[in-house]
Amino acid sequence: QVQLAESGGGLVQAGGSLRHSCAASGRTSRTSAMGWFRQAPGKEREFVSVINFSWSGGVTSYADSVKGRFTISFDNAKNTLYLQMNGLRPEDTAVYYCAASPMSTTSTATTMVPAWYDYWGQGTQVTVSS
Repeated sequence: QVQLAESGGGLVQAGGSLRHSCAASGRTSRTSAMGWFRQAPGKEREFVSVINFSWSGGVTSYADSVKGRFTISFDNAKNTLYLQMNGLRPEDTAVYYCAASPMSTTSTATTMVPAWYDYWGQGTQVTVSS
């Protein structure tokens, strides 16, 4: 089992920045990928970013809507996943979730699917005002 504890989020004006953290505990050695998803009211959970440890050194991927604005990173010493969000827009308003999967894959498309992940954080609200 892997436990994920999120922190960060909040209310920010358009153009502002926020940073999410997701501390992993438990059997983290079995984690092959960690990612961020978000869910806005009335919408399905959507992929934001992933870091895939199945590739040597880890490979990052981003949704087109956040590319160039968001940065995913992982601190091995702290077992913590981060999402730095810059240039926030009102359409970024959502509950953000971190997720972890023990299954190894080299397919970026696979890591973009919520069903592939076994472990989820509790979610944190991000609200961007215009």
